[in-house]
Amino acid sequence: MCGIAGIISSNPPAVEKIIASLQAMTDAIAHRGPDGEGVWISENSKVALGHRRLKIIDLSDQAAQPMHYADRYTITYNGEIYNYRELKKELQSKNYVFNSQSDTEVILAAYHCWKEECLTHFDGMFAFAIWDNSLQHLFCARDRFGEKPFYFYRDDEQFLFASEMKSLWAAAVQKKIVSTQLLNYITLGLVQDVARPDLTFFEDIFSLQPGHFLKLEVATFDIRLTNYWDIDKESTDFAISQEEAIEKFSFLFKRSVHRRLRSDVPVGTSLSGGLDSSSIVSLICDLQSAGADLPDLQTFSAVFPGYQKDESHYIEEIVQSFKILNSTTQPNAEELQEDFGRLMYHQEEPFQSLSIYAQFKVYETAARQNVKVILDGQGADETLAGYHKYYPWYWQELYNKKQLSASGELKAAASHGIAITWGLKNKLAAFMPGMAAVQLEKKAFHKQAHHKFIDPDFFSSGFNKRSLSKPAVRKLNDILYFHTSQLGLQELLRYADRNSMAHGREVRLPFLDHELVQFVFSLPSHFKIKEGWTKWILRKAMSGKLPENIVWRKDKVGFEPPQKLWMENKKMIEKIMDSREKLVKAHILKSSVLQQPVTAKEAHEDGNDDFRYLCAASIMESF
Repeated sequence: MCGIAGIISSNPPAVEKIIASLQAMTDAIAHRGPDGEGVWISENSKVALGHRRLKIIDLSDQAAQPMHYADRYTITYNGEIYNYRELKKELQSKNYVFNSQSDTEVILAAYHCWKEECLTHFDGMFAFAIWDNSLQHLFCARDRFGEKPFYFYRDDEQFLFASEMKSLWAAAVQKKIVSTQLLNYITLGLVQDVARPDLTFFEDIFSLQPGHFLKLEVATFDIRLTNYWDIDKESTDFAISQEEAIEKFSFLFKRSVHRRLRSDVPVGTSLSGGLDSSSIVSLICDLQSAGADLPDLQTFSAVFPGYQKDESHYIEEIVQSFKILNSTTQPNAEELQEDFGRLMYHQEEPFQSLSIYAQFKVYETAARQNVKVILDGQGADETLAGYHKYYPWYWQELYNKKQLSASGELKAAASHGIAITWGLKNKLAAFMPGMAAVQLEKKAFHKQAHHKFIDPDFFSSGFNKRSLSKPAVRKLNDILYFHTSQLGLQELLRYADRNSMAHGREVRLPFLDHELVQFVFSLPSHFKIKEGWTKWILRKAMSGKLPENIVWRKDKVGFEPPQKLWMENKKMIEKIMDSREKLVKAHILKSSVLQQPVTAKEAHEDGNDDFRYLCAASIMESF
């Protein structure tokens, strides 16, 4: 994993100026690639590519970037292609020759062989740009789920791209916050525009969307965006048996973990004590027992002794069960107030809670132990219906099929301690999902419009009804698709990328193998929620491989730190009050907010206004 940057000019300035701009861009993301750097400029100076290298696969100079191939292509690339060994063999059978052991060279050969269709061959996370000197165009692509970032800016004379927006600002792109994005965040906690997920918090800076590629023709400066992959949420295999489903899920999951262990540097994994991270640990230990050439597994955890949602006892149970090495971090309020500016600097855009600070400290712990690659469990909850909020949508699907009463799902959920909120509104939503979506949009507008402290002029300048749109949910797959592909998972992937790269670490996510995800979406809903259990098929696949009290845990802890306690710290309160003053001076909040006491909330509690004020003001003043 690395940092990439590029400048494409229709009317290039002097070479010295291009080099200075490109160097500033790569310097801004040096944390992403502390092991090396490189720049390349085309003969006509219209194309300049930069790279910061984090050495993971093939540590030799042969794998350095920007990399050239076949006297025609030049690439700058960030990510990992996990099936590069299999692709390399296939390409060698087609008489392709390789000079390195890197996956980077495999991408170039695959592009030469299959052109843009090469993307469908890749199992991996990636963001890259390939310059084709023969056709004089730039081909840029991003992985299916958006694990790796790709931002771009364009005006009449230049096209700039980079792994992080701070690279673009280093190249003199203006930093101006979009009012709609800021309004939606402060009032609703939204960090993306639902209708336009390519928009960022900053004007004229766009994100290449997951599963898309971009072609830039230098002669005309025209850009073409193409969606090359998407989840099929409509095709359901109702004929598959329970045994077949569990067997195939287990195979795909294990293969995904195995491929994500490919590395020439130490690999470890996060361990929260929950089902997802524990499952990854179990499969790695299975592979070791089966003779895989793997070093002793190191795991990394955040613990909060004395906090009601601390999962230390579950973590310790996994450590003892599998005899693994575990390093812990205990983030606290004092560290938070010292680290907060750095956290905001790396994240660039606001976030919803301080759960990401715990993750930030976990990756910092891995860095201290010199473990460069960390496997993590993101994506399982969104694809396998792991959150309790998914119950009502599943019940609505069953109700619409006239199966809810016979299924016994309401009673089963209640026996797990789930509060049952099922009534007339749910029944109407089951039969009229479009109307339900409209009502949710109205609810969001009402909450936004009645925020007590938003300045009316700021509300008028930022309000955009389109940005509050909600999906029509007819079945469980609809909402899982929305949260996996449109709103939800993208936030988590951004947090993980920035937090890991802040410490020069690479994070890999086994639950986001695209074949595994597509298989999960092809299963009927009862393989995801069954007998009151979320993530049912994962639980069945791991039963007997993990301690049963972890497989069949009824509580759901979303990696929560003691945010309320941290926010009550004296110095954090001072930061919040200072943030309020800045937002009042910027005519975003009314001055009456300054007379209100700070209200500290837990990570996922409603009404987290003061936390949002803190983030919003920090984003405005950073950089």
